[in-house]
Amino acid sequence: MSLLFSPLALRERTFRNRLWVSPMCMYSAVDGVPQRWHRTHLAQFASGGAGLVLAEATGVVPEGRISPRDTGLWSDEQRDAWAEVVADVHERGGLIGIQLAHAGRMASTWWPWAENRGSVPRDEGGWPTVAPSAIAFDGLAAPAALDAEGIERVVTAFADAARRAVEAGFDVLEVHGAHGYLLHEFLSPLSNTRDDEYGGSLENRARMLLRAVDAVRAAAGDALPVFVRLSATDWAEGGFTPEEAAQVAVWATEHGADLVDVSSGGIVAGLRIDYRPGYQVPLAATVRAGGRVRTAAVGLITSGAHAEEALASGAADAVFAGREWLRDPHFGLRAAHELDAEVAWPPQYLRAHWR
Repeated sequence: MSLLFSPLALRERTFRNRLWVSPMCMYSAVDGVPQRWHRTHLAQFASGGAGLVLAEATGVVPEGRISPRDTGLWSDEQRDAWAEVVADVHERGGLIGIQLAHAGRMASTWWPWAENRGSVPRDEGGWPTVAPSAIAFDGLAAPAALDAEGIERVVTAFADAARRAVEAGFDVLEVHGAHGYLLHEFLSPLSNTRDDEYGGSLENRARMLLRAVDAVRAAAGDALPVFVRLSATDWAEGGFTPEEAAQVAVWATEHGADLVDVSSGGIVAGLRIDYRPGYQVPLAATVRAGGRVRTAAVGLITSGAHAEEALASGAADAVFAGREWLRDPHFGLRAAHELDAEVAWPPQYLRAHWR
């Protein structure tokens, strides 16, 4: 039997397979509210055989968005719009999660196809940014260092957004602690030079992430799985390391996380990384550490055989893919055919189901 197309049970949710859709920003929201685009975009992956569709990085507060066009979950209007997206995915037999995020010093930036680059000025819809320390990301406006009151507001915002996500019917809640955004900024010594209980030692630098995990777990209750996305390395000297990520993953699990979604990078701009198929899978293996922590692998995984190999090697318990789902929204059905695995096809598509 294919490992990739075997079910995975986490708490009260059973994923029909282990080939999942990574969260990918669409930069198509209006005032944080997902639009018809999001309904069509995300539902198609459920029809295409995804075991889980994970919706894009979604700001827990307005100033936590990567760009003015990002989705949010700080209002009931946004919750209600997300509920329609959830219903569409469920109607097609899929499970759906959402990635709760705060972009920190990388917030208030232009979307990828905008004519401008860098930080969005306030008179064009931008806003001041915050971070653990007042250290700017290359090419972006300098952030303000969060004080104790600001930290409490962020933790509360994660709790409130998680509650709304549960009310909207999401099956999985993911805490975004990667890609150079706020929680990752606390983890990395390159962006966190604090001398209080949130800086210095790894235990202190992980405190903010773990508080967010606690808040999301409390809102999720016992039924729903909680994931954490980590950048397992900064790919830079003096930065966050895979060994530190493995320890943080264990702590996150002790705080109620069920799986760690292992990615990399984001703190430092302009790095030359050896991008190749599966280049991040070894990071998932390090974090998984012989099964102490459930992990998902990501990173240029473009075929069923490659995804199957990542699981068979013991590196991960599931596989996230992004670009391949964009190229082929029925990647799941194609991968199952490639591996000669059984997978449920939508009855509307059965005429194309052949061997």
